[in-house]
Amino acid sequence: MDEIKNKIRDIADFPEPGILFKDITPLMQSPVLLRQAVELLIAPYRNANITAVAGMEARGFIFGSLAASMLGVGFIPLRKPGKLPHTTHKVEYQLEYGETSLEIHTDAVGENDNILIVDDVLATGGTAKASCELIQLLGGNVVACVFLMELTALNGRSLLTNFNVHSVIQY
Repeated sequence: MDEIKNKIRDIADFPEPGILFKDITPLMQSPVLLRQAVELLIAPYRNANITAVAGMEARGFIFGSLAASMLGVGFIPLRKPGKLPHTTHKVEYQLEYGETSLEIHTDAVGENDNILIVDDVLATGGTAKASCELIQLLGGNVVACVFLMELTALNGRSLLTNFNVHSVIQY
């Protein structure tokens, strides 16, 4: 675990002054540690009858695709508006500094599918909550939301009290 944590570097004042960004690029450059990180993400849910993994744009695509491959299931992209080519559902949500939305293809989730939601970081929880709403809108079950990192001071878990939440590293 310490090896994984040591591969995540701090970048001060990115993307704006006052923000301490957790850069996962060095971790992704190590195939051994990247695999270990994804294994730790999915370990509690290996036997949870997961039928698909959903990941949020963009770093959730990286960890979500790897998790789906390791679990032997498909991957569902949750994207910013206008990026998916087929019919979509959209959920709008609040950010610290405005409003945005996520979309999903209307045929991405089947009734009673068991979905694992994956992203790199849990911060304020808005994106994760919107992801859960999209899955439920299509009749899927959110088994859990899993994150490589959790920024505990931002209390993102408070928006996810109805869901299982797992994070590998907490800051």
